[in-house]
Amino acid sequence: MLVAFSVAPSGTGRHDGSVHDAVAAAVRIVRESGLPNRTTSMFTEIEGEWDEVMRVVKDACDAVADYGSRVSLVLKADIRPGRTGELEGKVDRLEAAIENDG
Repeated sequence: MLVAFSVAPSGTGRHDGSVHDAVAAAVRIVRESGLPNRTTSMFTEIEGEWDEVMRVVKDACDAVADYGSRVSLVLKADIRPGRTGELEGKVDRLEAAIENDG
């Protein structure tokens, strides 16, 4: 499965509203998981089996909880049993379709 998620604290008490330290703690958890992953400006994507991916998401939420009084989680999942390599594969197929259309 592929999961795209964003996790951030609220109630941080920071005057500038920045959450980058908390997000860094979450991304560190994802990277240390050993699962294929990618982080962009808005989401982190992770690929693996249901239980292992959801464990990483939970651990990332727990890490962010240390930075505020609440945690916000946005999650989107593509559950496609038997498929692997989709973190790159989906993008590769999209790029090929774009090239073939022009």
